[in-house]
Amino acid sequence: MTAEPRPWTAPVAEGPVAATVRLPGSKSMTARALVLSALADGPSQIRRPLRARDTTLMAAGLQALGTGIDTSGTETWPVEPRPLRGPATVDVGLAGTIMRFAPPVAALAEGTVTFDGDPHARNRPLRPIVEALRSLGADIDASPTGGLPLVVRGTGTLPGGSAVIDASGSSQFVSGLLLSAPRFSKGLVLRHEGPPVPSAPHLRMTTHMLRAAGASVDESVPDVWTVEPGPLRGRSWQIEPDLSGAAPFFAAAMVTGGTVTLAGWPRESWQPVGVLSALLTDLGAEVSQSDDGLTVRGTGRLHGIDADLSEVSELTPVVAALAALADSPSSLRGVAHIRGHETDRIAALARELGKVGAGVVEHPDGLEITPGPLRAATFETYADHRMAHAAAVIGLAVEGIALTDVACTSKTLPEFPELWAGLVTGG
Repeated sequence: MTAEPRPWTAPVAEGPVAATVRLPGSKSMTARALVLSALADGPSQIRRPLRARDTTLMAAGLQALGTGIDTSGTETWPVEPRPLRGPATVDVGLAGTIMRFAPPVAALAEGTVTFDGDPHARNRPLRPIVEALRSLGADIDASPTGGLPLVVRGTGTLPGGSAVIDASGSSQFVSGLLLSAPRFSKGLVLRHEGPPVPSAPHLRMTTHMLRAAGASVDESVPDVWTVEPGPLRGRSWQIEPDLSGAAPFFAAAMVTGGTVTLAGWPRESWQPVGVLSALLTDLGAEVSQSDDGLTVRGTGRLHGIDADLSEVSELTPVVAALAALADSPSSLRGVAHIRGHETDRIAALARELGKVGAGVVEHPDGLEITPGPLRAATFETYADHRMAHAAAVIGLAVEGIALTDVACTSKTLPEFPELWAGLVTGG
């Protein structure tokens, strides 16, 4: 029997933090690089990948399909494409990237591939990508709700062609189809119909990386993506530090009036650094970039904001924590789709921020947060790494914030508790 996680009390900052942090690579880039490398016509190298639960499960899933991936190194993962074959079983864990990116790959395999994951993974939406794959020629069995468990029966090829999808629930529906589309016999013309697709920067990352691997991608028509059939090149992928993973560390600078530099940040990035910089500036930070990296300085004040977070929805929990510590109310909107993430993040944030003393009004697509005197409380993390980040940020300024399970941060950053404690205590 698995032991119950022990509560972890977030350390309180006794003064301004001052640190340079080196974080592992981007989960989003690592996941895309793994898929593109598995589908390439030659070997690839993934440099400075993220080693965390989501990415090692992605690698294991592709290995189960026959791809040669050596994840033993800390700096480089070599990838050797091989014929994709079942029978295979893929454990998606709780990772949206695996459950949306790997079934299209499995549809290109010869044989039967079964997908399942953590209990809550069965609640995460999958129907749009399942129905799109069926319309493109895939043979898939899904649960009555259209989600996990899935069974994909591949014949070694997929016709492809045209498909219509409602990707308002997740940009990963589009990315998952696009990443495999060059290997479809007819390529893909994918049209989105429905409310706006969230997380546009993640879609831009997908199309940038496809082109870098030699694919022909046309996204000149809004909500339409055309991918021509053709080979993908093996190449060396240099993975950037994870911008979403850096958010709580930047927040620490803002809450304490200190300075945090994310080392190794490239001058040209495939992540939404401009959107993040503007958001943190509005909240009261000073953001700058130099050869040393990306630096956030706290000014000693946190301001309430009125913000549409649809492009950077992964930041919602940390931004909500900052809003609870600000000098005026905040309105956060545009993130209805995060109700389908690791947990219903909007409802979870409303409950937990209310528990520590903030005034919170829950809306279908966001939150209104009114700061109040905050108090000690046990902060439920819901097996969600971003909820744990939010709790840790609150704990910088409020004594006695106990996280029910800090180990859930291993999803994207296994070293988080140690890094966080070192940052706060100066260790």
